[in-house]
Amino acid sequence: MRVGLVSQWYPPEGVFIPGNLAQHLSARGHHVRVLTTYPSYPHGRLYPGWRQRWRHVEMQGAVAVRRVPAYPSHDTSALRRAASHVTFGVSSALAGPNWLGGVDVTYVYHPPPTAVAAAALVRAARRTPIVLHVQDMWPDSVLHSGMSPTGLAGRAVAGGLDVLMRTAYRLAAAIVVISPAMAALVVERGADPSRVRVVWNWTDDVLFRPVAPTDAARATLGRRDRCTVMFTGNLGLLQGVDTAIRAAAAVRDRVDLVLVGSGAYEDEARRLATELNADNVRFVGRRPPTEMAELYAAADWQLVCLRDLPALRGTVPSKLQAAFACGAPVIAALGGDAAALVESTGAGLVCPPGDWAVLADRLRQAADTAAAERVAMGQRARRAYQERMCVRVGVDQFEDILTKVAAGKGRP
Repeated sequence: MRVGLVSQWYPPEGVFIPGNLAQHLSARGHHVRVLTTYPSYPHGRLYPGWRQRWRHVEMQGAVAVRRVPAYPSHDTSALRRAASHVTFGVSSALAGPNWLGGVDVTYVYHPPPTAVAAAALVRAARRTPIVLHVQDMWPDSVLHSGMSPTGLAGRAVAGGLDVLMRTAYRLAAAIVVISPAMAALVVERGADPSRVRVVWNWTDDVLFRPVAPTDAARATLGRRDRCTVMFTGNLGLLQGVDTAIRAAAAVRDRVDLVLVGSGAYEDEARRLATELNADNVRFVGRRPPTEMAELYAAADWQLVCLRDLPALRGTVPSKLQAAFACGAPVIAALGGDAAALVESTGAGLVCPPGDWAVLADRLRQAADTAAAERVAMGQRARRAYQERMCVRVGVDQFEDILTKVAAGKGRP
């Protein structure tokens, strides 16, 4: 099978699912061609040593990768973010018909929705079917991010994105989503239910795995002889970091909260911690992916939280898969399928999103949990990951979907 893969985000960036999928499909004997742009995520700056130009082809193993120019941005400016997505949509659409002309099926990683442009042109010219992999619900995630305009302009943005996503759903022969709740949402937005499949996201199985804690990792976290809860990843406007800080401030005598990452909300989060005199909240910034497994091992619990928004009920934050893969117990302050997964597997503690007082109670409960029970929760998390979410399971499912769609059976 000849597979085209379109994604604005691709290794060496840390968005690993498109790269993992390409490499594993190639290892199984499929021919894979990737269409992407130059690496700039998450800082919105071109990586050192890279220079944008129109024609750039590289080989990553047996996978051929074509990069096209795009405006790099990942800050809080709606205009710059839009420019990044639109320029990738245009440049990939120009290159797509030639680069992807001979493939049997095109996989598209969403967001952004503009990544569909190249696949749509190839579909129109050669009737090549599309498999759309939906990670976020647009326009909802944009409208609640704090970057979207308000008033008439905001309604225009929402309407335009809604039309764009409905068009993408209609063009796709198969729509893959990351949770059952998201499947219901895309059907509600116009997707054909017979074309929708749920495939849980995986993490990087090589980097995220159970390891022994190290002194260096403990030092990075500022580990003390008390319960340590770690939050990793994007400190953005949708993550509910303010709820976590308020909860931690209420239990400052018992629990340390360590935030590993950065993002648009980081400055506000630091100010909030200072205002609340939460000296048990520490910010350590972004750490290399190669250090993360040891940091997971050095903490007692992993915190996964989101704001209380209906559109986020189908979201499964990637930090949840990472925690499960590392065999780490989880405190889940969110709703929907992610909370149900933690609860049903017995992998941690659950509370509703957006309620700092209830989260504070869970932090106290975490501090009181015996070490043996924490270990058992982590083991259950690891087992659930291997059975439901690991890269082998995910690629098996995608191979089945892509093969059936490429064969023209009309159903994933």
